[in-house]
Amino acid sequence: MALEHKLTPIVCVGETLAEREMGITLELVALQVKTALSGLTADQARRVIIAYEPVWAIGTGVTATAEQAGEVCTEIRAVIRGLYGARIARSITIQYGGSMNAKNAAELLAQADIDGGLIGGASLKPEEFSKIIHAANQE
Repeated sequence: MALEHKLTPIVCVGETLAEREMGITLELVALQVKTALSGLTADQARRVIIAYEPVWAIGTGVTATAEQAGEVCTEIRAVIRGLYGARIARSITIQYGGSMNAKNAAELLAQADIDGGLIGGASLKPEEFSKIIHAANQE
C-alpha cells in the first residue's frame, strides 16, 4: 500500500538478545527480509529502505558493534542479491537503526553495507544529531 501511494517504506528487521545468543541472527534476518519483499517486483523493491534494528538495542543505549552490524547488513544485501540480482541489491538503501549516536556513527557508517542510519532519540538532540550528520558526510 505504501508503494502504491508513493511512500517510501522503511522495513525494520532484527533479532532479540535471546535470538542473537542462540546464533540465529543471520538466518532470522534473512527470513524477515525475504518475507518483507515477498511479492514485490524488482522496481518496487528498489524503492524500499531496509533498516537493521536489533530489538535488544532499541532505546537501551546498547549498540551492536560495527562488525556485528556490518555482518548483518552484508547478509541483508546478499539476500536481496539472491532475490533480485546484484544491480538491485546495490541500489537498495540499508540502514543501521540500533542506537546510532555521535560516538559510534562514523565506525558504523564505515561498514561497506551500511548506507545510513535510522536515528531515533539522538535526532532530538541537535548537537548530537549534527555530529551524526557530520560522520555520515565523511568519505
